[in-house]
Amino acid sequence: MNERILEGALNVFKEKGPKFTMDDLASEMKMSKKTIYTVFNDKNELMCEMVDYAFNIIKEEEDKVYKNDKLSTVEKLRGILVVLPENSYGFDYAAMQQMAEKYPMAHEKLNNRLESGWEKTFDLLNMGMEEGKIRKINLEIFKLIYGSSVERLLMGDFLKESKMDYPTALKEVVDVLIDGILIKEK
Repeated sequence: MNERILEGALNVFKEKGPKFTMDDLASEMKMSKKTIYTVFNDKNELMCEMVDYAFNIIKEEEDKVYKNDKLSTVEKLRGILVVLPENSYGFDYAAMQQMAEKYPMAHEKLNNRLESGWEKTFDLLNMGMEEGKIRKINLEIFKLIYGSSVERLLMGDFLKESKMDYPTALKEVVDVLIDGILIKEK
């Protein structure tokens, strides 16, 4: 039941952003608000759980990429950095900014999840450096650049102003991070 409600909440969030009501969710789920409140005490708790649920799906997808023996180290790195749950396409990530105002605990959880879980990425970066495929870099600087870019995409107005969706913008960020800005001479 918990997972089903979180899936419904993600769908409603995709449509209406964090301003969705519990009535909206109940309508989406075709169940009573009372039933939802037996699982979640309030919308704050629901929003926090929704952030964790979405990030857990992302981590599962990262694991699939990381364990895929058919991919090179650099392909795995690129894959992990752009991974999104399949159901997130079309998701209005810019609406995440609105969470900070009304749901600060969920917003803080979002920021904490963005800051954690770097072990696989760092492992791949180190492997790439050992293989001679990636130049020696400071891992914390890489994390800072990537994390700041993702945060600006999620929390800023760039997506709305550029009329770019989050998956496209994230791929562009990763392409610049991995491929750089220099044109390779042939």
